[in-house]
Amino acid sequence: MEHISKNHTQDCHAIDTPYAHTQHGKPSLRTAAHATLHCLTGCVIGELIGLMIGVSLGIAPIPMMLFSTALAYISGVSLTIFPLMRDTGFTFKTALMTIWIGETVSIGVMELVMNAVDYHMGGVRSGSILNPLFWEALLAAVPAGYIAAFPVNAWLIGKELKRCH
Repeated sequence: MEHISKNHTQDCHAIDTPYAHTQHGKPSLRTAAHATLHCLTGCVIGELIGLMIGVSLGIAPIPMMLFSTALAYISGVSLTIFPLMRDTGFTFKTALMTIWIGETVSIGVMELVMNAVDYHMGGVRSGSILNPLFWEALLAAVPAGYIAAFPVNAWLIGKELKRCH
């Protein structure tokens, strides 16, 4: 049975050399910014696909946001887990055990804020992806999600609950 080594943090440093993960227990701003951008990329992929499908099919806002959030988790975790498996040789189960806490919290915060902004601006009720309101709400939701998740990612990295993005 495969296990996570005690030197996993050091392994992450070797994989992600341009980004010093911590300095005396505090994450660098560069690392937190990179982790948040990485998280945002996965979230936006899933969120956009889910919202475009939901709005196009006329799905009610709450089920649509739940669907979009599920897709955001799938794409966000995929963007983290498969490179980790490739770079470390971890099995899927070990890689998932390594990232699940950090990714769950980070994506959850980002999605909560992005969906709240999108909902309150009316993007999920815009009726069509051709309606400028759909895109305006998304353009407001993306930076709001980043801003909300940045301190969360910094804290997770500092507590070594989020590694390798």
